[in-house]
Amino acid sequence: ASVANLLMNEMKYEKREKVKVLVLNTKNVLIKIIDVSYGGTNSAIIEPKDILAEPTKMGAPKIILVHNHPSGDPTPSTEDKKLTEQIRAGASVLGLTLADHIVIGDQQYFSFRENKLL
Repeated sequence: ASVANLLMNEMKYEKREKVKVLVLNTKNVLIKIIDVSYGGTNSAIIEPKDILAEPTKMGAPKIILVHNHPSGDPTPSTEDKKLTEQIRAGASVLGLTLADHIVIGDQQYFSFRENKLL
């Protein structure tokens, strides 16, 4: 909820999908926010290497993936679920933990962790 609150006002009215990675330290303190991709109205091209490259170089232990749905409905798509699993697996290989994937809608959000999908 704290991550959604941090980014909700910035991302809820975007007309295109925007993807960010939040880099955390071992105590879950935010170190950096990285803008990864800016896509179309209903999708963004996201490659795991684009999400994981900078946090890996930084030696960060944890990341949170955040993106918006311009429709306002934060329900994750099948592609969102596949991407989450790819990022989780890739992060694990690199020694990173994907702490959550949050989808922001209009005044609402979906957390993969809170919904036990991560």
